[in-house]
Amino acid sequence: MGEELKVIVFALGSEEYGIEVDKVRTIERLSPITRVPKTATFIKGVINLRGVVVPVIDLRGRFNLTETATTENSRIIVVSVADIEVGFIVDSANDVIDIDTDTIDLPPEIVGGIKAKYLRGIAKLGEGRLLIMLNLSEVLNKNEIIQLEQLEV
Repeated sequence: MGEELKVIVFALGSEEYGIEVDKVRTIERLSPITRVPKTATFIKGVINLRGVVVPVIDLRGRFNLTETATTENSRIIVVSVADIEVGFIVDSANDVIDIDTDTIDLPPEIVGGIKAKYLRGIAKLGEGRLLIMLNLSEVLNKNEIIQLEQLEV
């Protein structure tokens, strides 16, 4: 039996994804996003989160998934990536669960059109339920992190 891993479960379309709880700073309802010119299309802009300017990324755009309108269930999950805080727009944040690390397999090369480098693995939760674990350090590449740091100044 492996280690227990506490994970925030969120959805993009019909797929469930997971981020380790210790990387998540907060989960917020959608708030007005200020667009910033000359940024990648998946960077939606910045929000003022209790006095701190936080860049916001549309994970659907990042993963080249079909964009959909936000709903009442849409959330911004604020995570810490390379010592900066970044918000990810997701369709919904559903649950916090414990996962045995032994149930996480390496991802196949392509999963639902998302490059394997963005994924830490696939957790098998039983009864056919799979959870796609994100590799946050790869969701943003180094140049994008530098671009986001410049947004915060």
